[in-house]
Formats: sequence, C-alpha cells, structure tokens
Amino acid sequence: MSCSSPSRSALIVIDVQASFAQMPFWTQGIHAPFQEALLKLDAGCRAAGVPVVHIFHVGRAGPFLPESGFVRPLDWLPGNPAVRFDKHTHNAFTDTGLDLWLRRQGITKLIISGIRTEQCCETTARVGSDLGYDVDFVSEATLTFPMTHAGSGRTFSAEDITTRTELVLADRFARIVDVDTCLAGLAAASI
Repeated sequence: MSCSSPSRSALIVIDVQASFAQMPFWTQGIHAPFQEALLKLDAGCRAAGVPVVHIFHVGRAGPFLPESGFVRPLDWLPGNPAVRFDKHTHNAFTDTGLDLWLRRQGITKLIISGIRTEQCCETTARVGSDLGYDVDFVSEATLTFPMTHAGSGRTFSAEDITTRTELVLADRFARIVDVDTCLAGLAAASI
C-alpha cells in the first residue's frame, strides 16, 4: 500500500519550532537524522504537489509564549507552507481550523511528521484517524527525547519511545512508513 494521490494528501509538520531549542533536554546534534529525514520528506512532498501544513504550539509559559519570539520555525525548516495553524493542545485539530481547511482542500490522507513523536505527533495521528483521515506516520521524520518514568525511575530512550508509538498506532490509527516508502507511494500515485 502506498500514500494516496498526491493531491489528496497533506504533509503535516508539527511543532518544528525554535521553542524546543530552548528546552533543557535539547542537545545540539541530536536532531541531525530527524532534520535530514524531514527535509527529504518536505522536498519530496512539495515536488509531488502535496501541500505542506505547519503547526506550531503556543503555550502559556516560557519559550512557547508568542512574545518569547521562539514560536517560529527552526532555522532550517523550509518556509512557504500552504497554511500555518497555531495550537494550544497536544493535537493539531482542536480549535485550530485544520480539519475545515483539509476538507475544503479535498484532503483525505495525512502524512505526519514533527517534534515529540509520542506526544503531539501521535495525538494528531489518533485524532486525525478518528476524524476519518487515512494517516501515514513517518517515524523517522519525527523527533523525541529520552524520558524517565517517575514511578520506576527507568529512563526510556528516544528509540524506545518511538518504537512504543509505532506499536500503538500501527494498524489501528496509522500506517507506519519511512520517508522513501511514502515518497515512492506519492510518485506512483501521480503516474
């Protein structure tokens, strides 16, 4: 199975914003493979005529406050998205206008990428699926960080968290794909 017709798909880029570079868990260089994968996915989607949607998280404190100046794309993220939405929840749909915009564009498939694999990306995939969209979750074009479980003290690596996200999404809420598989599907759909 491949991604659907390019004109019926949209690339959703979630929270790839300068706010995260201000967080204590952000480590320079940790994001290089994610950056490479997302840039390849973004370029491939744009070349296939797939609209790119930027979603940014606006919070109540720190670098997620609009006045902080950090609720903007990371310097390397390509500009000129088809549309930008700001969110105040973990998913990209609640009170943003995203669903209405997608439906007006005739979008039926979401390609999910962005920061916090298990949080905003996973939650958006779940809500999108519940709203009736087909969802491709491109794990290598998502990024997360190690987390320590408060009860056990066990630290889960970013890889552990991504694997868990893939486990709970696969065949329930999303199809798990890599960048090459998604882009090959878009290319095949345009023939």
